[in-house]
Amino acid sequence: MSTLFDVATEAPAATTAAGPRPATIPRVIGLDIAMGTTGVAGEGWTDHVHAKGQSQHSRFEQQLAGIADHIRHADLVVVEGAAYGHNNQGADALAAMRWMVRHDLWKRRIPYAVVTPGQRMIYAVGTAAPTDPNTGKRLKGTALKGVLRDSVAKTYGITTEGPARYDEADAYILMAMGLHWLGWPLAVVGDDRRRAVDSVRWPNREAVQAR
Repeated sequence: MSTLFDVATEAPAATTAAGPRPATIPRVIGLDIAMGTTGVAGEGWTDHVHAKGQSQHSRFEQQLAGIADHIRHADLVVVEGAAYGHNNQGADALAAMRWMVRHDLWKRRIPYAVVTPGQRMIYAVGTAAPTDPNTGKRLKGTALKGVLRDSVAKTYGITTEGPARYDEADAYILMAMGLHWLGWPLAVVGDDRRRAVDSVRWPNREAVQAR
């Protein structure tokens, strides 16, 4: 029997171009979850939730409350997953934050999918490890984030600004992947980028369409 979070075995054929948007298009929200600033995106817009609490618990509370304002009417939420093998300070708290958001989605009966940073980057630029065109070296840090942000501006006409610009751009790619999987791609992308959609463990399609 199918459940809310069963894996979808087949995706519908995507449209070949981003045409007029019907009134019934599913509401998909992308979340680039973080303890400090979470990027949020829907079709045609981006936003962020910034937690200023002094304690870990207060930041948890501020993030959950701010995210809830954006997801309560969503048909599908696409969240960033962990970068396995990447060790950094605060990883335990960030993992907890991600799971609390997923649990909140589960309580609200909102279908969700988890996309890894590599899958997100592939959908944005065609490779999980983009390189500098001049040196051939792998991009890291701000340069890597900038490549994805530039792709969002070029592909979708959405230029994110301000301190949360990279978080919001990341969220926009997550949202775009969800709409693509549902059969409503926001832009034409090549096979090198589209393959990322096929590698994601998506929820039950009927549960999304029934909302």
